[in-house]
Amino acid sequence: MSIQISSLKRSAPQLTFGGITLAAVTLSCVYLNAHFAATAFAYLLVVLLFSLMGSFIASSALCIMAIAALAYYFAPPAFSLQIDDPRDLPVVVAFFVVSTVGTYLIGKLRQEREAARVAAVKLQRSAADLEDREKRWRAIFEHNPAMYFMVDEAGTVLNVNTFGATQLGYAPAELIGHSVLGIFLEEDRAFVHKCIRACLEDIGQSRTWDVQKVRKDGSVLWVRENAKAMLWADDRPIVLIACEDVTERKRTELALQRSEAHLAQAQELSHTGSFSWNAATGEAFWSKETFRIFQLDPQTIPSPQLVIDRTHPDDRASVKEVIDGAMRDLSGFEHEYRLLLPDGSVKHIRAKARLTRTASGEIEFVGAATDITGARRAEQQLRRSEAYLAEAQHLTHTGSWSWDVHGLDFIYRSAEVDRLFGFDPQEPVSIETIRSRIHPEDLPRLQEVQRQAREKEQERFEYDFRILLPDGRTRRIHSVAHVIAASDGKVSELIGTHMDVTDQHAARERLENTLVALRESEQRFRDYAETASDWLWETGPDHRVTRLSEHTRTAGILATGLIDLLRWEIACDAEDEPEKWRQHRATLQARQPFRDLVYRTVNRMGSPIYVRTSGKPFFDGNGNFLGYRGVSTDITSIIRADQAEQDLRKAQAELAHVTRVTTLGELTTSIAHEINQPLAAILTNADACLGWMARETPDLAEARSSVEWIIEDAIRASEVIRSVRALAKKGEIEMVPLDINDVVRDVIALVTRELVSHRVTLRTELAAVLPRILGDRIQLQQVIINLVMNGIEAMDAITDRPRELLIQSSKDDLGRVQLAVADCGVGIAEKDADHVLDPFFTTKSSGLGMGLSICRSIVEAHGGRLSLLHKDEPGATFQFVLPVHKEALQ
Repeated sequence: MSIQISSLKRSAPQLTFGGITLAAVTLSCVYLNAHFAATAFAYLLVVLLFSLMGSFIASSALCIMAIAALAYYFAPPAFSLQIDDPRDLPVVVAFFVVSTVGTYLIGKLRQEREAARVAAVKLQRSAADLEDREKRWRAIFEHNPAMYFMVDEAGTVLNVNTFGATQLGYAPAELIGHSVLGIFLEEDRAFVHKCIRACLEDIGQSRTWDVQKVRKDGSVLWVRENAKAMLWADDRPIVLIACEDVTERKRTELALQRSEAHLAQAQELSHTGSFSWNAATGEAFWSKETFRIFQLDPQTIPSPQLVIDRTHPDDRASVKEVIDGAMRDLSGFEHEYRLLLPDGSVKHIRAKARLTRTASGEIEFVGAATDITGARRAEQQLRRSEAYLAEAQHLTHTGSWSWDVHGLDFIYRSAEVDRLFGFDPQEPVSIETIRSRIHPEDLPRLQEVQRQAREKEQERFEYDFRILLPDGRTRRIHSVAHVIAASDGKVSELIGTHMDVTDQHAARERLENTLVALRESEQRFRDYAETASDWLWETGPDHRVTRLSEHTRTAGILATGLIDLLRWEIACDAEDEPEKWRQHRATLQARQPFRDLVYRTVNRMGSPIYVRTSGKPFFDGNGNFLGYRGVSTDITSIIRADQAEQDLRKAQAELAHVTRVTTLGELTTSIAHEINQPLAAILTNADACLGWMARETPDLAEARSSVEWIIEDAIRASEVIRSVRALAKKGEIEMVPLDINDVVRDVIALVTRELVSHRVTLRTELAAVLPRILGDRIQLQQVIINLVMNGIEAMDAITDRPRELLIQSSKDDLGRVQLAVADCGVGIAEKDADHVLDPFFTTKSSGLGMGLSICRSIVEAHGGRLSLLHKDEPGATFQFVLPVHKEALQ
């Protein structure tokens, strides 16, 4: 609204003066009787002229007024607004269009000229402001106490302020046009170039970095550069860099870092970590070494509870008490405790803290935690070493001491010194009492040693003396000592040891007495060697005999002429046992020692003998092989004894077989009864089967049951016959895993009839679970049958008590299997108890005395032992023990 009012205010003068001018022109044209077109042109000039005043509304109103006057005054008929002449109408229209367009164009032109004038004024003002700002910017750029660089994308310096150039020792002209990298250390140039490239890649983004610059004189300063890339007037990118001198700050930071590094290094070397704890906020700080001592990640938030959690369980109560006490009393603390680390190791820690207050007045504990594990271990090691030393002195009867040569008293003496003098180390003893124990004849020698040491006549002493003990014994002491000089060069003390050499002295006497006996013994053993059946031999590198004991040839043990022969040329069995000699020769070629080579040769009489020989190679100082040395033994008697033993074992086996056959003969009735029972059952079941089948409707189920019973009885009879055949069979020993209870049950089946016929009651106590043994079933059956039959025969004459036989199996204390057969017969006389297992010893009128001897041989061949047990009850008990089979132990 205000704009419209302002426009009307500007249009009023234009309209007023324009109207007056149009009236004047109209009067003039009327007076001059001007032509219509001329008048229209005059009106047009007035309208256009007044349109220059700028109001389009006023110009439009003048235009309308001019058209109205033109049509009224100059179009015929006179004084009529109607245009009758058609030729005047285009003039009026043209006048209206031209005046309107002209008025509009002149108004627009006037507006544009006014706008141009205003723009020119503004531009002039802006140029002045720009020039003023440029002056101010240049002043700031030049005199700002900071270093400014302007570089292009190639790194060339476009501009630099005077302060910055001066700070580097250059004039601005010396830097402009040169690469900015020239003022940096060579090792930092790649880094600076990378930073500039990063700025150029992100226009308008500020970047900051710290770097060192080199002054013209070669000195270095630290600067913090803040850079930003921007586009220049021609859209060319530039980088403006503002540099702040942070040399002092960097030096302070480096010094602080160095100080912190030194502190951390010192803490690490001393195993001491620092800590602080704000009692009000609970906030805690630990140094790196503290985390290392506690074996915690430095990212862990420290707290007093963390210390308690890491503390050894035995020390947690005391640590918590110290922390609570410090909080309660508001005082520092110092204590030691142990840490139990995750790997199971233990550390000893000494913690010490003092109370301080922060700037805000809060209570804070500041202290240090030191790993004293090494010290504690060293202390323990020292105590252990002292204990070892004291124990070593006690074991070696050696005491250490220090003697004041001026005060004539001991400065120090170990406990062993008191024990050597016969005193209790815990009781105080005066020097006079000690002197009273020294032998009177040796006391002057000790006093002379003290004098020589005091006058420095000698620096080292070694002497002996005797101690007289209260019980009358004499103890001989060997002492070694040397002098110690003070700072003034005078002798201050004598340090030494006392060693009890009583046993050595006695041993020396015994040794001297023994030397004579040793010489006699040497001659005696030389005589033994020359008369022994063993002989020494030696061969050369070619394995030919070079030396033999002299006594072997003179005694006729070996044939003559053996020197220079090979061992396989001496032997008579080289062709009979070629593999043995091939292996022996391979051992000799490999130059390896050999033992117990047995071969056959002949003696001087031509009789065959057996030789066992062992030997080892010997070499010279350079490692050259020189031959073999060894010893040989005539084992002819041993070989023959082995052959005799084999023959004896064969005879024993034959005798055992005969004994079994004999026993079977004695058990004929029992065996026949055992066979007749299943045979009778077979006949009965067969008749029953025929009866079931002969029915009008055969009962097949009952017949089948009868046949099954027949089969079972046939198997039982077959088992009896198999057992008898096995006992009668003469075969090889078959060692297999056995259950001793099964063997007992087999024996009971064979001796049941004998037990019944002799009115003997059999009672068994067999362990439910027994480990297996390794044995021959037949031989063990023979042992048990023999013991059972002996027990039955021993009870034949018993009429005053029941005849009872007990077979008992169990495990002994060593886990072995044991079996006992006990009877209540006449027993074994005490005088016969030690011989009852000997061959050919018997108490029977018709016995051979080989039964129990064979049983003992069988049990011992199984690795066991047969024995007679002594008991208070009537009768005898025989028991054998057998080892458990290895597989049963697994």
